[in-house]
Amino acid sequence: MSASPILIGIAGGTGSGKTSIAKSLLEEYGEGEVVVIEQDAYYHDISNLPLKKRHEQNFDHPDAIDIELFNQQLISLIKGQSVAVPVYDFSIHARSDEKRTVDPHHVIVVEGILALHYPSLRELMDIKIFVDTPDDIRFIRRVSRDVEERRRTVQSVIDQYLKTVRPMHQQFVEPSKYFADIIIPEGGQNKVAIDLLRTKINAILS
Repeated sequence: MSASPILIGIAGGTGSGKTSIAKSLLEEYGEGEVVVIEQDAYYHDISNLPLKKRHEQNFDHPDAIDIELFNQQLISLIKGQSVAVPVYDFSIHARSDEKRTVDPHHVIVVEGILALHYPSLRELMDIKIFVDTPDDIRFIRRVSRDVEERRRTVQSVIDQYLKTVRPMHQQFVEPSKYFADIIIPEGGQNKVAIDLLRTKINAILS
């Protein structure tokens, strides 16, 4: 690619609307221009643990992420090199044997609850976004997603939310808001904020 790519970080609590913003950017610029890299792909591989132990892991703590691999692959993409991103299987809490080949793009979107937590990732980002959505809305979205898409029971989602999701949000996710360049309330539903973000991206690209 002739110009250096733009790296955009989108953070926020579970169910805040991060994915909606990422999808809006994909629709605006097309998959040839924009690629989305999800933080969840970089969970440490814990396939060596029994399945019961895997379910008991705290996946909302920063230590759950293989930040070295995450950082290394983002640097490679910025340098114009293709990478093999891990594919994580949430049903068994382990990396699958598959890899997702990601080629360099003009706009790289990094999306995840802890995207703004790690200094090494923040240093690479051109635009840092935090999606700020009320806790009750986020919780409802979390329950709906995990039950429908990840085949979880409602009670297991509630238990996990109270045990790890909520405390980790308060300890690590919410404080990362102060590293953001832009705070967007309500995620992809905030059309004005999306338009402003689009304008900023166009200005950098041009």
